[in-house]
Amino acid sequence: MHTYRTRFAREIVAEFLPPARATKKQRVILLCDGAPSMPNKKQMLEFFSKKGFWAIHVHYRGSWESDGKFLAKSPHQDVLDVIEQLPEGFTELWGNKKFKVKPDKIYVIGGSFGGAAAILASMDKRIDKVAAISAMLDWTKPGPDEPYPKMVRFFKEAFGNGYRLHPKGWDKLKSGKFYNPVNHVEDIDGQKILMIHARDDRTCPYSITKKFAEQTKSKLISLPRGDHMSSSLIMKPRFYKSFLKFIKS
Repeated sequence: MHTYRTRFAREIVAEFLPPARATKKQRVILLCDGAPSMPNKKQMLEFFSKKGFWAIHVHYRGSWESDGKFLAKSPHQDVLDVIEQLPEGFTELWGNKKFKVKPDKIYVIGGSFGGAAAILASMDKRIDKVAAISAMLDWTKPGPDEPYPKMVRFFKEAFGNGYRLHPKGWDKLKSGKFYNPVNHVEDIDGQKILMIHARDDRTCPYSITKKFAEQTKSKLISLPRGDHMSSSLIMKPRFYKSFLKFIKS
């Protein structure tokens, strides 16, 4: 299955697939990467397309092919900018084919760094449900496997210009005042959020997720083991069944 590529809001490159079969309702799933990571969601795009969804993989501003500076804006704003353009139309860049989508339902799936994007985006009324796997919820309390000095060095040395950071990007994250879901507990509707998290996660601490789920009344699937899990977990039959039940509730 060949994935399409497009741009939203001029700056944001995205890969997408329409539903593999005709559907009565237009259901959209947006996929949000962890960071740093390789922008490879082809398998997930194909999986959800075959399930009857519009599947869109968002490349954050300042990452990979997208323009702009990474962390100049909250990455969840990139998600909202994509949603804004769907009914206005977007163009598949190789064949110049035009698409318009008027979503009946919009869902966001994010892992790790992208889990924060999914959860913050859930505050937008256009988004119906989100799933966050091993989500980073408090940037002032990173896990022992990814302290800031190690993460900053790894971004620079291992990914080079794959991420063009805003000059104050790291300082903004460390401050806890930017892109930080725990700051919005009172504004978040937990009925829209499904979280999956392993107790032995050493990158995004489970204890923070557990407390966040209790405060927001979000649905939390806790796993005894699994460490820091990828959003691709949602494709496994057990978790896809849980996801499907959640979005239908």
